[in-house]
Amino acid sequence: MAKIAVGAWIAAQKLPNPKLARDRAAFLERTRLRAEPKTVAGLPLVGMGGSCSKPCFALPYTVVWNDANLDALEHVAHEFECFLEYGLYPHLKLEADGKEVAAVQDWTTFGTVYVRPGYERGEELLASINAALEPSTRA
Repeated sequence: MAKIAVGAWIAAQKLPNPKLARDRAAFLERTRLRAEPKTVAGLPLVGMGGSCSKPCFALPYTVVWNDANLDALEHVAHEFECFLEYGLYPHLKLEADGKEVAAVQDWTTFGTVYVRPGYERGEELLASINAALEPSTRA
């Protein structure tokens, strides 16, 4: 697998020029792309992080953190040469340089995963996180 293939979609959502910040028609044109469903590794793209601009994917289940699923996520992190940083929610960061490649959020009615679009193994990481946290695989 490779990088997640949503770079053009993300770029099209961003304000292309500060002069367009008050342009309602330009905003509406950018939002038309959101009507076209996007999926990566079988998970729907549901938005982007507000400050990080990482694409956000919906997990098909709710995440409630416990020792078992954190062990599973730490195993995924290790497989991808990452460590977990426990902030507001777990962030997967590369061991080599500390660059964040993903984060898993638990405080919605479904779990979400944010993935750095330029990460070379982004799609594989997204699929691995989904499989590792799937409640039926840990029951």
